[in-house]
Amino acid sequence: MPTNDRVVLITGATGVLGRETARVFAAQGARLGLVGTDADRLRGVASELGLADDRWVAAVGDLRQRDGVRSAVETVTGAFGRVDVLIHLVGGYAAGTPIAELDPADVAGMLDQHLWTTLHLAQAVIPGMVERGWGRVLAVSPPVAAEPPAKMAPYAIGKAAQEVLLRTLAKEVAGAGVTVNLVIVKAIDEHGVRASDPKKASWTGPDEIAATFRFLASDEAAAVNGARIPLHNRS
Repeated sequence: MPTNDRVVLITGATGVLGRETARVFAAQGARLGLVGTDADRLRGVASELGLADDRWVAAVGDLRQRDGVRSAVETVTGAFGRVDVLIHLVGGYAAGTPIAELDPADVAGMLDQHLWTTLHLAQAVIPGMVERGWGRVLAVSPPVAAEPPAKMAPYAIGKAAQEVLLRTLAKEVAGAGVTVNLVIVKAIDEHGVRASDPKKASWTGPDEIAATFRFLASDEAAAVNGARIPLHNRS
C-alpha cells in the first residue's frame, strides 16, 4: 500500500509529539485525522504544518467516552473512508503520593486516560483493519509501566493496563496483517536540552519517536508485532 494512500489517525495531535508525528507522516504523503478536544487548536496544527485542506480532517471528541471515540473515528472515516494507522498519544500524569494515602480518583483518572481511551479506539478501528488485511496500532509508554517506582502508582497502573491491553491485542490480530507495538520512552525532550544536560541523557527527541513510528507503520515492519521498543538510554 503506497504511503500516500494511508490514513493515519493521531490522537493528542496538538502536543509536541503529536505535531511532530503529523509532520513526518504528512511528508510521507499520508492523509491525517488529527484528534483532540479543541477544533481551533487542531486547525492551528494543520496551519503550522501547511496541510492542504483535502489531506487532513479535525476529529473532535472526548476519548475517555466510547461515544466520543466513535464520533472522532467516524469523522475520519467519513472524510477518508478508513483508518489504516492509529497512533495513540493521549497523555496524562498523576504521581507523588504513597499508596497508603492514595486517592482512588487519581487511579480512576489514569485508567480513563490510558486504558479506556485505548480500548475505545481499538474497538473502533481494529475490525476495519482486520477486514482489509492491513493496519498498524502504535502507542508510547514509559519504563515505569513494567518497573514501577515508589509514589507513582496511578500513572504506572494506567500505563501498565494500557500495555496489557495492547500486547494482548497484538496476539489477537497476529497473522491478520495488523500489528500492535509500543515505543518505550522515559521523557520527551521537547526543548532539545538533552545534548547540554547530562541528567537528561535518557530523554528522547520527538523526531526520534516519530521516525520510529514511521518505520513501524511501514510494510517493512510487518514482522514486528507485540514489541516494546526502548528509545531511551538504559544507563
